[in-house]
Amino acid sequence: MRQLIFVLLLLALTANAGVSGHALNIVVYGATGEVGTHIVQEALDRGHHVTAVSRNPDQLSIRHDNLSFVKGDLLDQTSITEIVTGQDVVVLSVRGVIGDSGSPMSALQYIAAENLVDVLSRQKETAPRLIHVGGSGALEVEPGVLYAATLPTILIPKGLEIEILGQILALMFYQKVDDVNWTYITPPKNFTNGPRTGVFRIGGSRALHDERGRTRVSRADFAVALIDEVEQVRHPRQQISVAY
Repeated sequence: MRQLIFVLLLLALTANAGVSGHALNIVVYGATGEVGTHIVQEALDRGHHVTAVSRNPDQLSIRHDNLSFVKGDLLDQTSITEIVTGQDVVVLSVRGVIGDSGSPMSALQYIAAENLVDVLSRQKETAPRLIHVGGSGALEVEPGVLYAATLPTILIPKGLEIEILGQILALMFYQKVDDVNWTYITPPKNFTNGPRTGVFRIGGSRALHDERGRTRVSRADFAVALIDEVEQVRHPRQQISVAY
């Protein structure tokens, strides 16, 4: 009986520290966003240490002993280097368009991907993993056809169109990177505000549909899937998708 109690206590102590058995140091860019906030909370709930990076870190309402706040600039590689050095994982969950060129290359998602890879590639073996929160436009709805190609662009605001295409460019960029350990994790077409269930499916580059033809997941469950990948390292240098 004493041995059983000891085992149960040991499991309770280690259950929230990831499969590696110790807390990870995780940087989250875009920590105050709708998805980033859930990622931060999920990581903290599992016992990890989180550095929340945002242009406005005061907007994050979460408070925790394992949480630190920092203001960062993804356009500045010196800032990136200072923040990510010595970390285990960097999560990129940002949106935006820089300038008014109208080019998909001006999407912050793409610019940030390039800058992060530049910094991490120079750090070689000591570099943290990079987890990129992608866009559903990069998912295939049938072989060779991306969801983005099926959207009625005349109805989409120009800024959003740039972001959608920028996310696709970011994925294409990553697919040529072999000196950084990246994973591109793609949400489905529809995010919901539903609860954390811990029940979902992991796919590849194809959009996942449920039995009713819907493709959706709650932000809370998407965060569960992302932190699972952080801990388990199952899909290095791959695109994966999450949906019910």
